[in-house]
Amino acid sequence: MSMLIDFILHIDSHLVTIVNTFGNSTYFILFAIIFIETGAVILPFLPGDSLLFAASALAANSEYHLSIGLFITIFLLACVGGDSANFWIGHNAERILSRYRWFRHFINEDSLAKGQAFFDKHGAVSIILARFMPIIRTFVPFVAAGSGFSYRQFIRYNLIACIAWVALCSGAGYFFGNIPVVKAHFSAIILGIIVISLIPAVVGFLKSRFSAKAKAAD
Repeated sequence: MSMLIDFILHIDSHLVTIVNTFGNSTYFILFAIIFIETGAVILPFLPGDSLLFAASALAANSEYHLSIGLFITIFLLACVGGDSANFWIGHNAERILSRYRWFRHFINEDSLAKGQAFFDKHGAVSIILARFMPIIRTFVPFVAAGSGFSYRQFIRYNLIACIAWVALCSGAGYFFGNIPVVKAHFSAIILGIIVISLIPAVVGFLKSRFSAKAKAAD
């Protein structure tokens, strides 16, 4: 876990190492990370927003010979593909869990409950909103499938969410990531991105806790 935290907080330097070590295979590696973050259901803690920002900042630097167009393409494919795989797992959850009981141990029940509560509150719009909320976005496609949503309904909202997410995170990294003051405080900015993206989830959690206490008091 400490290695993961270090990777996230110093993602710029780690990405440089990946680029220098793996060259063009970097595109495949980053595709896999973004795909797995939501597609695997059990790995919601992998970097998302910060990875797009950092990778796009590197693409804006001619020293690394990276294509922002290719990054945007693979991020979109990974985002839509990962969410679709997550939806498929949710749609077939009963059969999968009955056949592979060990899978249940890797699903965080609290996070799944938060995803369910978020979907129950916001409905279909939660598919768009959750894309900008780490951890929650990993469970909303799963919950949506279990709530009877058809894939056709899901993909309409998911495409909007993924396009907006990639455009915002990649655009911010590409246009602002190499500004001297940003480069000088890159780790702090990455931490800020993580904190800001977690605020809605934290606020929702606190509201639900206070609401539960109020009902218990009554």
